[in-house]
Amino acid sequence: MKKIFYAVTTLTFFVTACTKDLEQLPVTDKELSKFLTSEIEVEEYVVSTYASLQVNGLYGLYLPAMGEIPSDNTFDEVPANDGAIYGDLDEFKTIAQNGMIADNWRASYVTIQRSNVVLSRIENVPFRVAATKNARIGEMKFIRALIYFNLVQLYGDVPLTINETKDPNFYFGKGRQPVAEVYNQIIKDLTEAIQVLPATTTQVGRVVKTAAQSLLGKVYLTQKKYADAKIQLDAVVASNTHILLPSVADIFSLTNENNREIIFAVQFASGVNSNTEGSIMYQQFAPTGLISGAKGHNLPTRELYNKYMLTDTRRGNYVALTSGNVPFNNKLKRPTIAPTDGGSDVVVLRFADVLLMQAEVENELGNTIAAQAAINKVRNRAGLANTGATLQPDLATAIELERRLELVGEGYRWLDLLRTGKAIATMNAWFISQGRPITVTPKFLLLPIPQNQIDTDPTIKQNAGYN
Repeated sequence: MKKIFYAVTTLTFFVTACTKDLEQLPVTDKELSKFLTSEIEVEEYVVSTYASLQVNGLYGLYLPAMGEIPSDNTFDEVPANDGAIYGDLDEFKTIAQNGMIADNWRASYVTIQRSNVVLSRIENVPFRVAATKNARIGEMKFIRALIYFNLVQLYGDVPLTINETKDPNFYFGKGRQPVAEVYNQIIKDLTEAIQVLPATTTQVGRVVKTAAQSLLGKVYLTQKKYADAKIQLDAVVASNTHILLPSVADIFSLTNENNREIIFAVQFASGVNSNTEGSIMYQQFAPTGLISGAKGHNLPTRELYNKYMLTDTRRGNYVALTSGNVPFNNKLKRPTIAPTDGGSDVVVLRFADVLLMQAEVENELGNTIAAQAAINKVRNRAGLANTGATLQPDLATAIELERRLELVGEGYRWLDLLRTGKAIATMNAWFISQGRPITVTPKFLLLPIPQNQIDTDPTIKQNAGYN
């Protein structure tokens, strides 16, 4: 799959044109109307949709930080660096003009549009193998659902479109759709994707059935629909497609990418296409001085590092220390060719996350023994004994901590705090413990809508408190 990505990552269609200059629409729309008429052309456009996940606004840089840096997991070493786009999230000073927010929003809707283009046209395109056509439909519905799930968690109500946008003016004046409506579409997309996606694929990086089941389980968990979440997560476990690798050192190794623990990852590689297919994330998320141009964004906190027991094999493998005792994310591997050409894939879903979600669901349903069994699999793999928690509230606390230790750097912690309703209390206690005069209020549970979107369409209203 990586080779496919590299060949077509620079495809540019009407989406880019219309966001840059609306007057170009008739020309680029005419060009697009001549495209996606054959299986080969559909495949190229599908690959361009996957490639859009690699951009900085999404999994190339910003999205993992947006899911971590507002939390107690990570911090910004130099808040004023890079226009304070990271520091503002870290210090809860984010404004609607923040460049990270603008890039994330734009990249999200470019990716949604590309998914919509394929889904709007693929039915009329003949494929040699029907199963391949069905798989591509499932892949696009998964990607669309993934992006909308990210958006609705970060921003709340968002514009919802599931059709190819041929004339952007058609969508002006419609504003933002309610969270419940967006979730209904996410669930519909994932449910339909599960029906057509293959159990396995020969092309690494492609979406498979268990990815859609895992994401749907997470969606239901976020909605507190625990019985529904259990069905999806149990199905992933029962598929025997994925395992916990015996050693945590092997999960994020560059020589062992797309292993059986990984359910879905955005693909990157160094030394390809003049070093353009790598990620700049290592350089951006490394402590200053660790590598040329290191920016010190999204660094694990010392408090988190200290929570690892000395016998925990994740200590050093997941979060390591520089010679100056500064923690850094060791899941991202140091580039060997150029600082901005990292080869580490960005993991979106993996089996350890599924097991910890399963533990949380079982605990919420009152099945504490099953919850213990699930969390113990993750703990035992890390060289730790079974959890000592037996009562439901204690297990909930143990599972929350285990998610921090296991999934740090993967963009989950802030979303977990939002999901469990603990964001305000946790972060206010964190800032007090650090002696920092920052107070988190309900306003900060959602990010501001980018100001340029509101300026373009006044029916898109700003989130409360950001006006």
